[in-house]
Amino acid sequence: MSAVAARTATVRPRRRRGVGLGLLAWLVGLLFFLPIAWMALTSFHSEADAATNPPSFGAALTLDSYRDFFGAGGGASPWPALINSTMASVVSTLCVLLLALPAAYALSIRRVEKWTDVLFFFLSTKMLPVVAGLLPVYLFAKNAGMLDNIWLLVILYTSMNLPIAVWMMQSFLAEVPVAVIEAARVDGARLPTVLTRVVAPIALPGIAATALICFIFSWNELLFARVLTGVVAETAPVFLTGFITSQGLFLAKVCAASLVISLPVLAAGFAAQDKLVQGLSLGAVK
Repeated sequence: MSAVAARTATVRPRRRRGVGLGLLAWLVGLLFFLPIAWMALTSFHSEADAATNPPSFGAALTLDSYRDFFGAGGGASPWPALINSTMASVVSTLCVLLLALPAAYALSIRRVEKWTDVLFFFLSTKMLPVVAGLLPVYLFAKNAGMLDNIWLLVILYTSMNLPIAVWMMQSFLAEVPVAVIEAARVDGARLPTVLTRVVAPIALPGIAATALICFIFSWNELLFARVLTGVVAETAPVFLTGFITSQGLFLAKVCAASLVISLPVLAAGFAAQDKLVQGLSLGAVK
């Protein structure tokens, strides 16, 4: 009986600690979710109710902000900007994966000489402030006739996300069993076959996590899109800044536009949440 009582006395504090950590995690999650919920609620208010201080939570709900956002109120249609953002983000993410997978393979499995120096060189390219390279990129785009061109953003987003993608995928591919790759080579598989049919399926959670992060970075990028695009290649973040005018800040419309523009990222994260968790823990130190 004494042993049972001692075991029970040990288990109870652990359960209480687990319950406390669970409640703390829920509290932190609610704190992060509160601004999104506030933005969603404000988007259903009129501009007069949204501008009140303190905010009026019991104000009447309306869809006027969403009608104005989608052009029903006579404003510009957001669909060209949404299509441009989708095209630039998806195509650049695919390009990043196609380039990062063989590079990460060479740095993790078939390691090249001084592979650690190569990794740090990739990472050092992210230390340059984006605004420092803005003028040279603008001059190049102007002389090449690529201003207001969506393919220029595809090239820029690919080059911007490639270093972090190689760094992430290198840690993911380091967990791939070498014996499986050697067995495929014994069977006569060449490098493209090894990458697509052996390495990629095993490291799929890590590849999905890398793709999601690159997609989010591309979708949210504003500085280059603001400076290098105009009407034809305008992206969703640039379209969102159009709601801030000299007449003032239209809070309800901004909240409605922000919620709609955030939906693709939220949907992609929700759809790939299991792969994202597996991928982010794949290269963790056990």
